[in-house]
Amino acid sequence: MHTKLIDSHIHFDLYTPEEQKQIIKSMDKFQIDCLITVSENLESAKSNLALSNTYNFIHPAFGFHPEQTLPSEKEIAQLTEFILANEHEMIAIGEVGLPYYLRQETNLEQEKYIDLLEHFIMLAKRTRKPIILHAVYEDAPIVCSLLEKHSIVKAHFHWFKGEDKMIERMLSNGYFISVTPDIVYKPKIQHIVMQYPLEQLMVETDGPWPFSGPFENRQTHPKMMHESVKMIASLKQIDKTAVYQQLYKNTRDFYVL
Repeated sequence: MHTKLIDSHIHFDLYTPEEQKQIIKSMDKFQIDCLITVSENLESAKSNLALSNTYNFIHPAFGFHPEQTLPSEKEIAQLTEFILANEHEMIAIGEVGLPYYLRQETNLEQEKYIDLLEHFIMLAKRTRKPIILHAVYEDAPIVCSLLEKHSIVKAHFHWFKGEDKMIERMLSNGYFISVTPDIVYKPKIQHIVMQYPLEQLMVETDGPWPFSGPFENRQTHPKMMHESVKMIASLKQIDKTAVYQQLYKNTRDFYVL
């Protein structure tokens, strides 16, 4: 039975070297074909590039995670230079987006984050690479408008959380979403998956982010995605093997693996 999976969104550089080795050693056992590792900033991008140069099944995306203080103009310039110098090693621009959670904690200049996101969207267009997005709840319409403005088609909204109306817009634009292991125990995520066709879905861990429910107090590992597949198959009442095959195909095709 086909049970291969691709982790479409993991922060692999944030694991300790020992944790990385343990995950890599167990990938064959758990049928994990490859990892798409996203970056937080320039140093993170450099770490992910180094990992990809060591392991051919690790594919790096370069970007600036929005849930942190804005980078300086110099830092943006340095990251941009790095991206353009390594665009052939890069599978996508990411992780980029808007700071929804940080905004709940502090006053920040949202417009500057929007400007930064637009910069990365234009980089994705220039390099002809997909873009991996952190855009949840009311931030999603803003991000969609920017993507539409620049005619971006290959957009991947990771761990998407939003309204049905937003889902309709994303579907009409051909955007993909990915779900984490919290689909196993969160009704809201299950509802989103019910609205989204299997042909535009991927699975991820967002590791090392920890999860609750049956994953409480467990290190986040790509093997957890098998539980996500079981839930997707159950929700959609589709044969589990067919779900594995479609998710695998979706990710390989989207990222041209």
